[in-house]
Formats: sequence, structure tokens, C-alpha cells
Amino acid sequence: MTAHPTGTREEWLAARLALLVEEKALTRRSDELARKRQALPWVKIDKDYRFDTEQGVATLADLFGGRSQLLVYHFMFGPDYRAGCPSCSNIADGFEGFVAHLAQHDVSLLAVSRAPLARLLEYRQRMGWTFPWASSHGTAFNYDFNVSFTEAQQRSGELEYNFRQEGRAVGQSPAPAAVVETAACCGTDVPTFSRDRPGMSSFVRDGDAIYHCYSTYARGLDVLWGLFQWLDRAPLGRNELGNWWRRHDEYDD
Repeated sequence: MTAHPTGTREEWLAARLALLVEEKALTRRSDELARKRQALPWVKIDKDYRFDTEQGVATLADLFGGRSQLLVYHFMFGPDYRAGCPSCSNIADGFEGFVAHLAQHDVSLLAVSRAPLARLLEYRQRMGWTFPWASSHGTAFNYDFNVSFTEAQQRSGELEYNFRQEGRAVGQSPAPAAVVETAACCGTDVPTFSRDRPGMSSFVRDGDAIYHCYSTYARGLDVLWGLFQWLDRAPLGRNELGNWWRRHDEYDD
């Protein structure tokens, strides 16, 4: 363990109270951002998206499950993956328990991925999850919400993720070791793995109309990744080199 300052209880309390002032300011700022997030203009959905679900073919309206609000986690599980992304799996471990609570607050939460439904459900069973999972296989849904990309987009580097143009074609430089490792544990190569990205999007129903309200990607998902919220409060913080986490059934102990 690295050397760390020590002190008396009185010194700790003084430092903690000073930090509390900053934490309260951050909380108020977070509340303000939440209000601004909810004030974003809604964009009407004009496409007739179709999904494969356990109940059969479903429309986007069907995914609401009779509620007025819908939260979609864009889970990285492409058609050629043999298993879901371990990072997305870690996030899903966290939100698995929220589904029932959100349903009591007029909000449906589910995951959507491009892999065929049977493969998604098989993986869900392996992970011990119960949240609804829909397949957008063969549809434009993932592409329209900038979480999936074509091979042509990859080759040209003309793809948009996290509200900016990537500007670099896959293969122009070696992929980071963590990406190579993660692609391999999903049973695929880096270009195939990278055609899907993580994100979340929210939608609302107003009568028969459906509107897209919000999307976030990349580090914008940090606050939804419960593991790191706990680690940020642990004595050594994230304290990480590379992707140390695994699917919950893959740890040695």
C-alpha cells in the first residue's frame, strides 16, 4: 500500500467537514443537471421499430409495458458475439434489482442488443438475471441511436459515438490490450466487437406518440455503473490498471 497521510480524529473530522461542503455542492449541481436533462426537447419517433421479445414480435410502444416511460440500456452483444460484454454485464448486475422498483414508478427498464433473442436469453439465464431483454437484430434501432456501426463506417472512420465523430478507422493503429482481451472474451475479434458500443436512452409516451428524450454513452454511464460508485468511496478508490473486472461467474473465488 502506498504511503498515506495519517492524523488524529480531530484532524480527520475537520478535513471531512471541508469535504462535505464540496460534496453538498456537487449534489446540488447534480440535481440541477437532472432538471436540465429532463428539460431537453423531446424528439418524436417516426420509425416503426420491431423487436424480438419473449412475448413475440414487439413494437417500441410494446416495450413500455403499459407505462409512460421507458429506459433502454444498449447492451453490447452483437450478432457475432458468443457472450455479452463483461462491462455491460457488470452494469446489468447492478440494475437487475431496479426493474421491479422502477415499474412501480411508471418506468419500464430493459436491455436491447443486436444478438438474436435466443442467444440473449441463454446468456441471461447463465448470469441469473430476470430483466426484460429485447433483440433489435436486423433493424435500424441500434444504428439510429449511435450504438452500432457498419463495417463500411468502421473502414472509413465516419461514425459518431458519444456525440462526436470518431475520425479514425478501425485498424489504423493497434487496439489497446484491454480491448483485445475484452473482444476475445466475447468470442470475437476487435473490429467485430467494436461495431457495438454501450449506452442508454430514455423515451416517453404521450398518447399514441413516442418521443426520444435522452441518451448517454461512454463515461456518461459511470453513474449507472454501481460498482464504481462504491469503489469511489473505498479507501484506495478505483486503483486499477486495465479492465480488472470479469463476469460475476468468472472470478477464481
